[in-house]
Amino acid sequence: MTPEERDRHRKGPITLRGSQRPERTTDQRLLEEDGPADWVHADPWRVMRIQAEFVEGFGALAELGPAISIFGSARLREDSPFYACAMEIARGVVEMGYAVITGGGPGIMEAGNRGAQEAGGISVGLGIELPHEQGMNEYVDLGVDFRYFFARKTMFVKYSSGFVVMPGGFGTFDELFEALCLMQTHKIDMFPVVLVGRDYWQGLLDWLRTAVVDGGMVGPLDIDLMRVVDTPQEALDVLREAARKGPQTGADQIVT
Repeated sequence: MTPEERDRHRKGPITLRGSQRPERTTDQRLLEEDGPADWVHADPWRVMRIQAEFVEGFGALAELGPAISIFGSARLREDSPFYACAMEIARGVVEMGYAVITGGGPGIMEAGNRGAQEAGGISVGLGIELPHEQGMNEYVDLGVDFRYFFARKTMFVKYSSGFVVMPGGFGTFDELFEALCLMQTHKIDMFPVVLVGRDYWQGLLDWLRTAVVDGGMVGPLDIDLMRVVDTPQEALDVLREAARKGPQTGADQIVT
């Protein structure tokens, strides 16, 4: 063995030399009786936790069937007209044969789950670990809690046939633009994205059509990925129209 080969340490697919070469093998560290516990917080261990979240999420939702996700602010309470609106949309979604998925928290999420449960449908909550714990609302029949936003967002996209987006804050915007980006880049097939509350969303749409489209950042057709409505019936009409047309690819959207 040459000096260069003796200096080389292989750890699975990783090659380590010089100062990167460890003094102990992975097996030695694993079998230590009283070794340090900080390894459970290291990035390689987090990969296992991330994998577990995907496995648990896929396992819980694999037999869910078609579903519509409803997003919106956790801060809007039962006396908000948008709460009642979200409940009515959820009831209509169930009558169409879909399950309802929300983030599982309070506010608009609670309204979506409540409307689905009261209509006799499947009410799903995909929760997220936050510094100020919210917990699953009482109307969730099937709940899955996540540590990582990206794992949770994958479940929303994978198991949804459409998004209904009520007024909300950064979390709602995050889910909205995640879906738009995935459709724009043809990572997923087109599905309906319905914005409820024209007065709330109009400023955003105006900015997109001027500063963003006119600046060449997106194309005019990209804005058409969203439909803005005011009433539950209008939202349900958009979902019914999309269900009638069936899944569309990015090429379909460009042609139309």
